[in-house]
Amino acid sequence: MPRARIFKAGVCAAFFTCVAPAFAADDIALGEYLSATCVTCHQKSGKVTGGVPSITGWPAEQFIAVMEAYRKKERENEVMRALASGLSTDDIAALAVYFRTLGPGKK
Repeated sequence: MPRARIFKAGVCAAFFTCVAPAFAADDIALGEYLSATCVTCHQKSGKVTGGVPSITGWPAEQFIAVMEAYRKKERENEVMRALASGLSTDDIAALAVYFRTLGPGKK
């Protein structure tokens, strides 16, 4: 893994270790608002439907890393690439916190 990616991953993990518990209700509310598009395919209940994975209960760091990979076109899925490219870093963080609060997904 390139050093820049390791550094970014470390910074992201450090940020969420220190700041995530302090996220305000406004951040969760923004995540819930933004999630309207996500829950069109990814079920809010966490149920896996039609091969679309659950994203509820994911650690924020994992959610952010996956969304960043779609934004950078490092992961394959044209729909997810398009959606992720329209989100800011703050939007992705708010979504990560919101979906984490929904608890683990169900199969």
